[in-house]
Amino acid sequence: MICGSILEYLAQSQVATCSYCGAKDSGHIICPNGHYVCDACHNRDAMTIIEDMARTTTSKDPFEIAELMLGIPGLPMLGCQHAHIAGGAFIASIKNEGSRSVTNDDIDEVFKRTAKQAHGGYCGLTGVCGIAPAIGACFSVLTGARCGTDKEQRITMEAVTRVSRVITDLTGPSCCRAYIWKSLEVAVVYLKESLGVMLPTRSDIQCYSSARHPHGCREADCPYYPGS
Repeated sequence: MICGSILEYLAQSQVATCSYCGAKDSGHIICPNGHYVCDACHNRDAMTIIEDMARTTTSKDPFEIAELMLGIPGLPMLGCQHAHIAGGAFIASIKNEGSRSVTNDDIDEVFKRTAKQAHGGYCGLTGVCGIAPAIGACFSVLTGARCGTDKEQRITMEAVTRVSRVITDLTGPSCCRAYIWKSLEVAVVYLKESLGVMLPTRSDIQCYSSARHPHGCREADCPYYPGS
């Protein structure tokens, strides 16, 4: 975001100073030239737009909403903004579908919960991609799940399990865009299965951002690569 150098992913965190806000942070992703950007600064501009789009869109199609969000100028190819895109697009489409009572306050709650568990680089550090808890937050808000509930918590955990499985199957290396599309595919199916809410599905998605991938695109091994 600052000098364009290839970032270093550390096995052990180190204290670094954010080049934008000056805050000291414990980080795992740094620039070899000494630059560091904290999560708050890294996500700030895109996050504001993502949240506004989720609150104001009238689309019932989570794939359409996600595609619009992915077109935000300057959005990084990788990063936890994508967890908020997945959760925001999914819960916004459910709100607009109308069979469940979903408000903008519910959308804001999904974003707040997602932010608690979506952190840069943690897909590799802990094995949890932020998109999984983002979709889980949507199901939790819809069902009223919380610790100690019965069917509600099971539905939420099952949603996260299914999303985690398809993300794992796409890994090598990570690709946030592919994770969004595949997670929305399984989330839409499970939403109908578990809660009877029907959203549009898509089978024609193609990604043309291969050249932007900092770790190397999987190309033909990705279902969204043109011609795959």
